Amino acid sequence: MENAKEMLLNTGQLALKVTPRSRVEGIEGLNAAGELVVKVRTVPEDGKANTAVIALLAKAFGLPKSKLEITRGGSARHKMIAYRP
Repeated sequence: MENAKEMLLNTGQLALKVTPRSRVEGIEGLNAAGELVVKVRTVPEDGKANTAVIALLAKAFGLPKSKLEITRGGSARHKMIAYRP
């Protein structure tokens, strides 16, 4: 997971593969495509899952939620998240 945080801080963006409605919430690590696999329990309606993803990443990386933004894939499982210092 440290590699993912370094990628986010160095490049300002990170590719995600999100699984909503998961039984277990957490970050699984990088997959073969270089995406960070994130699982959240929240349902994907009205942006609730996106909010849960940002909260989970902010807590795991020790960053404020206000510095993270989903820039691509708002309604898709494959997303791009940006870090705004």
